[in-house]
Amino acid sequence: MSAASERPSGRKIAILASRVGADEKRLFDAFDRRGVPFDHVDTRRQWFLAGRCDVPWTLALNREIGQVRAAYAARSLTAAGVEVVNSAEATEACGDKWRTTMVLEAARVPTPRTALGLTPQAALDALDSIGYPALIKPLVGSWGRLVARLPDRVSAEGVLEYVAALSGPQSHLGYVQELIDKPDRDIRVIVVGGQVLGAVYRTSESLRTNVALGGQARPCEVTPEIAKLSLDAAAAVGAEIAGVDLIEDQDGRLLVLEVNHRVEFTGFQSALGDRVDVAGLVVDHLLERAQR
Repeated sequence: MSAASERPSGRKIAILASRVGADEKRLFDAFDRRGVPFDHVDTRRQWFLAGRCDVPWTLALNREIGQVRAAYAARSLTAAGVEVVNSAEATEACGDKWRTTMVLEAARVPTPRTALGLTPQAALDALDSIGYPALIKPLVGSWGRLVARLPDRVSAEGVLEYVAALSGPQSHLGYVQELIDKPDRDIRVIVVGGQVLGAVYRTSESLRTNVALGGQARPCEVTPEIAKLSLDAAAAVGAEIAGVDLIEDQDGRLLVLEVNHRVEFTGFQSALGDRVDVAGLVVDHLLERAQR
């Protein structure tokens, strides 16, 4: 087995990440401040031998940005006896929007009305049932990429005609969702180890509110409803560390939009400042897990 690491190998804790961004640097610093050694594992150079369990780690934090690599790395490390946070099951459930929807529905966590058409034509039929305006989203993806607003059937026909021309069978599946008439904001909540760390409003004039895409974050009071809904959503997908995205309809009712297994928290941290140390609390949770 080969792993690219900036630090000596043989540590008990690994951080999986092919891209080291601001969040990963905060996590590295939190480990260093606690005097805890770790390995940074670049998943682009990691390989596994079937049937072998000779890995040097007992616990791994999965920060891999690529969904496929993240899922396969989690599965492979779990098979080798490593505890992975988040688990392979949580990574797979969060990484596929339809799987997320099914899990949330099964747990009776409120979420927008959603359907999956197994062909573009079936998706068009599903939209007739859901109603317009609506959204179409890729099954896998982040930062709101390739999400399209469908104000009416004519626009849906045009978008789905394009979808039908895409290569790959997964691209032909139509994940469609009712468009909630909401304020120009959503709510991001971070959950770690069954505890809500805080919440922020993310505002934007565009459809996408992601801070990485220019959305603005400001503190949001964590009400009992926000806390319960976020904890229920994280538990439903089995995520120990989660970024739960909530939206409000015009009546103030909260719905879970999605659950992120690899939560980005730089904008969240900047908005809340000294009220919370996200990286520190994540590392503390991992160290507690390592001692079990």
